[in-house]
Amino acid sequence: MILKRLILNCGDGDPTNCYIVADEKSKEAFIIDPGGESEKVIEMISILKVNVKYIILTHCHGDHISGVKEVKEKVGGKILIHRMDAEGLCNENLSLTYYIGLQNPDMEADSILDDEDKIHLGDIEFDILHTPGHTKGGICIYCPEHKMIFTGDTLFRGTWGRTDLPTGSFEDIIHSITDKIMILPEDTIIYPGHGKSSIVREEERIYLDLKARE
Repeated sequence: MILKRLILNCGDGDPTNCYIVADEKSKEAFIIDPGGESEKVIEMISILKVNVKYIILTHCHGDHISGVKEVKEKVGGKILIHRMDAEGLCNENLSLTYYIGLQNPDMEADSILDDEDKIHLGDIEFDILHTPGHTKGGICIYCPEHKMIFTGDTLFRGTWGRTDLPTGSFEDIIHSITDKIMILPEDTIIYPGHGKSSIVREEERIYLDLKARE
């Protein structure tokens, strides 16, 4: 597997992690969350010489979706987002692009994702996990074979995503993390939407303790 992390400046918000994942054999690839600096994403696709199959959006906030239109125009790929966040591609009151000085894509997804959907790059399989809380349509992308999960803004190193924005819910995000992510093998690598990577065993103590207090 090929995995590249690009740290993209996205308006007035914190830098966003954009990931390019590819199957070395088939050269099929997907891009996760091209939120800004589209030229960096396009350049890396050219360097890797891969074919973009999908552009997957973990949720609808502007710092994760603002670059999707230009990236799609230049390198192709079907835009995928969970059905509960799809409206954010055309609704700045959900994407909050205006809040960080970005433009809304104003386009529709090519296909809608649901919980337990499967995505394939060559022979590599990825599971879509619906993890509401940061937004109602937030997702994580999990690869059992390579023990890795891309968590968007659901889970960061040492903390969780904000729940005070439109469609957010603290109760939902904690349940998403404890019921969907903390049950994964403890050596699963966590690749978040912002900041450094982590591993499930390093995060368990935080969330299992929270769950015990309920």
